[in-house]
Amino acid sequence: MINRTLIRLKIVQLVYAFYQNEGKTVETAEKELLFSLSKAYDLYNLLLLLIVTVTRYARKQVDEREKLNKAAHIDEPVNRRFVENRFAVQLEENLQLRQFVQNQKRTWDGEIVYVKSLYEKIIASELYAEYMKKEETTYAEDRELWRALYKNIVMKDESLDEVIEDQSLYWNDDREIVDTFILKTIKRFDESNGKDQELVPEYKDEEDREFAIRLFHRTITNDEYYRGLIIQSIRNWEFDRLAYMDICIMQTAIAEMLSFAEIPVSVTINEYVEIAKWYSTPKSAGYVNGIIDAVAKRLKSELKMLKQ
Repeated sequence: MINRTLIRLKIVQLVYAFYQNEGKTVETAEKELLFSLSKAYDLYNLLLLLIVTVTRYARKQVDEREKLNKAAHIDEPVNRRFVENRFAVQLEENLQLRQFVQNQKRTWDGEIVYVKSLYEKIIASELYAEYMKKEETTYAEDRELWRALYKNIVMKDESLDEVIEDQSLYWNDDREIVDTFILKTIKRFDESNGKDQELVPEYKDEEDREFAIRLFHRTITNDEYYRGLIIQSIRNWEFDRLAYMDICIMQTAIAEMLSFAEIPVSVTINEYVEIAKWYSTPKSAGYVNGIIDAVAKRLKSELKMLKQ
């Protein structure tokens, strides 16, 4: 689940924090980087668990409604389609998600007000209404309902951001990327896999973890050289007038260009320009794009950057 876009973002954040805290060592900062990445995976599991929690909340409401009907001698059956949604039930039984709850002791039990609010938004939606009208549904339709609910309601729910931020400062900037993996996970679910359905792994492979460690180390340990390259490539602009976040972004980008021959320069530039758009000044993307491109051309002309 932790892809290289998220890794780059976390490294830029940690590089910036590293220079703001002069007492921090590279080793300490590296541990914080890996911890921060692991927290992003916790958020992935917690957001999957939100689907389960809403389903359980809905089940209690339906059970209570059935009890009231029985007490009032009302024979009209209560529609249980939503609470018996086969995808949600399969996710509820998922062994990996249950292991996460057991190990991390994280649940939504303390956020019942938010869970109730989200449930009410769901049952007020056209997606829910259309689903409940169907005489019967397939597993694919059950799964598609939750993919649509997540994409159109959960992802757009600003109050969820507040709940997440209250739980962990590490999650402030992770949700946008994590949300995409939630949608991918829902789409991958297969009824035949039952409770053994595999979730997205924390890292695609060991190579991505090594990418994170190596890129962070190179960015910090060669900072004087990288900043020198930036200074040489600035035109009509003084180095100390650049936003400090821009410097950290460009420093990390140069480290990547020089350390990973298999990554095309265009990919590196595009990734860090996007980070500049998210985290720096309105003009930063243009500066970052121009300066990194100039550095790349200089390094190529001097045969200091070899790409496959």
